[in-house]
Amino acid sequence: MAAVKAYIYDPVTVDEMIDLVRITGLKEISRHGQGHNLNMRAAALRLCREHNLVYAKRNIIVAHLGGGITLSLHSQGRIIDMVSDDEGAFSPERAGALPTFKLLRLVDDRKLDYSRAMKLLQRNGGLKSHLNTTDAKAVEAKAEAGDQEAKLVYEAMALSVARSIAKLAVVVNGAVDDIVLTGGLAYSKLFTGLVRQRVEFIAPVHILPGENEMQALFAGVMRVLSGEEQAREFQLK
Repeated sequence: MAAVKAYIYDPVTVDEMIDLVRITGLKEISRHGQGHNLNMRAAALRLCREHNLVYAKRNIIVAHLGGGITLSLHSQGRIIDMVSDDEGAFSPERAGALPTFKLLRLVDDRKLDYSRAMKLLQRNGGLKSHLNTTDAKAVEAKAEAGDQEAKLVYEAMALSVARSIAKLAVVVNGAVDDIVLTGGLAYSKLFTGLVRQRVEFIAPVHILPGENEMQALFAGVMRVLSGEEQAREFQLK
């Protein structure tokens, strides 16, 4: 059998973050760059292709809005910072960033082991915790029908996305060229509108909904095979 090269393109674990943004207030814990990298880079590249822009010359913030919400800052062709789903916006399923002391107290009070604590944060957080559903469309419908709790939580989720976008903007001293909202939730005009109104002072906001991951995998490998990009080697630490 002939040898066939296999490529992995922009998996969750791709980490191009600069050293400066990795530092936290505990030496034992550093920040990591895990998120919806494949779809986010594909969205940034699509924006540049459709508007005749050069990806390697722009600063672009991309927010992937789905069951989990992650964000990335693309600077000169590299994802130099991210907001992972455990340190920023909450989502239909994820709890996002939480007050650390209160979280520690909750885990202690409930006697949660690591596995159960992770299930709480990753599968029973966000909309699920507040409204007992992960269906963002249903929550939006309730909000528009006058359900005040649904309206408050839905708007708070949008605010948490906007806050994460603003947090990434300061990494490049506010010099952001574009903001992209992508993922399944980006189909919602209400949700994207709630985010847009809070961040469009930073940069123009572009809505590119959906998760075209198979197409993104194909396009990424074709860029490598054509010589447009070079394949890289990453070492796990």
